[in-house]
Amino acid sequence: MPAALHVQGLRKAYGDRPAVVDVSFTVASGEILGLLGPNGAGKSTTVSMITGLTEPDAGSAAVGGITLAQDEMGFKRRVGLVPQDLALFEDLPAQANIELFGALYGLHGAGLKQRAAEVLAMVGLADRARDKPATFSGGMKRRLNIACALVHDPAVLLLDEPTAGVDPQSRNAIFDNLEALRRAGKALVYTTHYMEEAERLADRIVIIDHGQVVASGSLPSLLATLPAANTLQLDIEGVLDTQPLLALPGVHAAKLDAGRLSLALDDLTRDAPAVWQAVAAAGVQVRHVSSGRANLEDVFLALTGRQLRD
Repeated sequence: MPAALHVQGLRKAYGDRPAVVDVSFTVASGEILGLLGPNGAGKSTTVSMITGLTEPDAGSAAVGGITLAQDEMGFKRRVGLVPQDLALFEDLPAQANIELFGALYGLHGAGLKQRAAEVLAMVGLADRARDKPATFSGGMKRRLNIACALVHDPAVLLLDEPTAGVDPQSRNAIFDNLEALRRAGKALVYTTHYMEEAERLADRIVIIDHGQVVASGSLPSLLATLPAANTLQLDIEGVLDTQPLLALPGVHAAKLDAGRLSLALDDLTRDAPAVWQAVAAAGVQVRHVSSGRANLEDVFLALTGRQLRD
């Protein structure tokens, strides 16, 4: 499908520190793009540049072929932003909040009131239209924030960690909203620290680290970049040399740490029997066994490392 959002070569530096370096990607109508990265990787700066809140040093973002420089109001009317920090007026009723944001995009009169009621119903808050956000739970505020970003019916919606601090019920309600928007043909960019959210929602994933795109593609294509698709963990008693295990077919890694033997295998069914035989031959006792498949978190850590980002 043609790109609803086309981001090309975005760059931003603060003094001598580059924050974003040549970030490029596209998002089609009816697609959710997961934008992932460690703290400080440049995700929020990228979103801010796309929406025009931060001026890039270089590069551009186009929505429907229109850039901010070509038509500022036309561009902004095509884009909705759900910021990481809640952007609500706590003492205005919920519907008044939405109408205020709609007025900023040129909506007015009965059409604005009708659209505000529609997006309130869309996020499950129609019965709280006259209540103030100050009385809402965190999840309800997040959903109202989404409604405010949708009031002008944008073609592209950017969501910067929209489920931060919400309960599982509210998170699932937000997921349902976003999946409905995808079916309606919206293009969505979704930043999150929760890998399981990206696995559920994203059609494609872009991973940024140190301001640069380090990987891009569908989840299956990213998983295929890992050296092994399965993991096997054995809690053992005794001394074991891991070198013979590494020589076995299908074994890509074998590490023993504090009595836990962790292995990376191509195929559990095919490769695990040889591991069992080698462990038994070494005379060690196995206390516990667990296994699993590689997931997006494994890809993320392989690309960005395990070091803390504070």
